[in-house]
Amino acid sequence: MSLTGISANRLELLQIAEAVAREKSIDKEIVIEAIEEAIQKGARSRYGAEHDIRVHIDPKTGETTVKRVVTIVDDGVSWDVEAGEEEPVGIMRLSDAKRVYKDAAVGKTYEEILPPFEFGRVQTQMARQVVTGKVREAERERQFEEFKDRVGEIVNGVVKRVEYGNTVVDLGRGEGIMRRDQSIPRENFNIGDRIRCYIYDVRRETKGPQILLSRAHGGFMAKLFAQEVPEVYDGVIEIRAVARDPGSRAKMAVVSNDSSIDPVGACVGMRGSRVQAVVAELQGEKIDIIQWSPDEATFIVNGLAPAEVSKVVMDEEDERVEVVVPDEQLSLAIGRRGQNVRLASQLTGWQIDIMTESQESERRQREFSERTQLFQEALDVDEVIAQLLVTEGFATVEDVAYVDASEIAAIEGFDEDTGEEIQARARDFLEKIAAEYDSKRTALGVEDALLEIEGVTLPMAVALGEGDVKSVEDLAGLIPDDLRGWFETKDGERVREKGILESFNMDPADAEALIMRARVAMGWVEAPEPVVEVEEEVEYNEAEAVFGQRPAAAVAPEADAEAVAEAEPDQPTEA
Repeated sequence: MSLTGISANRLELLQIAEAVAREKSIDKEIVIEAIEEAIQKGARSRYGAEHDIRVHIDPKTGETTVKRVVTIVDDGVSWDVEAGEEEPVGIMRLSDAKRVYKDAAVGKTYEEILPPFEFGRVQTQMARQVVTGKVREAERERQFEEFKDRVGEIVNGVVKRVEYGNTVVDLGRGEGIMRRDQSIPRENFNIGDRIRCYIYDVRRETKGPQILLSRAHGGFMAKLFAQEVPEVYDGVIEIRAVARDPGSRAKMAVVSNDSSIDPVGACVGMRGSRVQAVVAELQGEKIDIIQWSPDEATFIVNGLAPAEVSKVVMDEEDERVEVVVPDEQLSLAIGRRGQNVRLASQLTGWQIDIMTESQESERRQREFSERTQLFQEALDVDEVIAQLLVTEGFATVEDVAYVDASEIAAIEGFDEDTGEEIQARARDFLEKIAAEYDSKRTALGVEDALLEIEGVTLPMAVALGEGDVKSVEDLAGLIPDDLRGWFETKDGERVREKGILESFNMDPADAEALIMRARVAMGWVEAPEPVVEVEEEVEYNEAEAVFGQRPAAAVAPEADAEAVAEAEPDQPTEA
């Protein structure tokens, strides 16, 4: 758009504003304001930047008014330029104003209509930049406002260009970008192809709103099922969780709010018609549809299907679960490259460790033997008594020393005197070990104050002393990695550096809390406010399942166990 002067045809000016507003899908008033600002800049360039020039275009008639506004100030008023204060434009000292205006007074303003003028080459270029910038800014704001509430929707678009694996999609009233990691592997698009994408985020950035699209997001598959399955669209069937390995395999947990409707069957459809429509859109991605269950153990077993599960051992504190499968089912449970157990972990939100029945049997025998040997040496008892204690569930000397005496006396073949004697020996043993640790701590020069920090035990104090941490101040100056260990790259290889308390298997939160308590004790920081935990009923819904999944797990041979639960799997349907 060009501006040749404020004397241009009034109707033409309004027609230009309407055309630009219609083309960019923005308000006509915004375009008129941009033209007013452009004319204002041109006038200030023509008459001087020190003038307060204001422009108004009548939106009905197109009549343009350019006027200069003068404000009268006292002669004694000054501005400290060195301090960053700028002298306002359009001011006139009272003494100077009296020569021009007979009724001049401090604070009074005067308006003067300026004559029409022609834009020069520089002023025209400046005006074009102003209008273009304002229109582009308004267009970006319009796009953001239009798409910010459409997160979680599927949109249709046309591929506009492909840059370094990233696909730019024309959405009609905006442009979206699908990054390489959000596309299905081995899926290629050409310019002009029509595609369906999922809007998973809209961000306001300096270069304009970023509409982030995805075909690999779990929400994309959930929305596709909502389009294909009326029961999902109506809310009769809920999709509680989705886990995907894009282009390869996916697991989806569903539940029905109507007991008469089979959620798995409804999602599969007659002869697989419904699920096949989704599979076709996802480039042949195999989908396991399983029954969601409020019982965590049952849900985990269902998630691992088609593998059969013998036993589930859950550690709720660490959100970790140990799954035992028959020996011949191990490869099926883990899946190709760990795919099955990885997807099951993403789906359920639990860290899953797989082991066979023979591995579990060997481990339990080894643990039984080790605990028996420990009790024999610590309590000075024979093998039979030690085995009885292990069989009754005692795992450590502390368990024996501080359990209620009646529990030991209740063991078959024991009586109260035997129980008291065993507990006395256990306490003597623990006191002896504590004395040895305390002696080592003293020899290492670890201060007594360090033991007053909550969470620091005698074995920890010895380990800290061996790591040259001998005072509260030394502990306060550490970072969690100093306690837990870290990885470094040396000569191109990733090397593990051991932490001072690495043998204690502290998680990052515990390590950080221990250091923070030391800093509070030193007075470096204030103690945090106590957190009051409020139990709330959690409502499950599709959004939570799709967007709020807990992190995935690694496959390991062993896991600590605190609770044992057995469950029979519901068979999934794979497409």
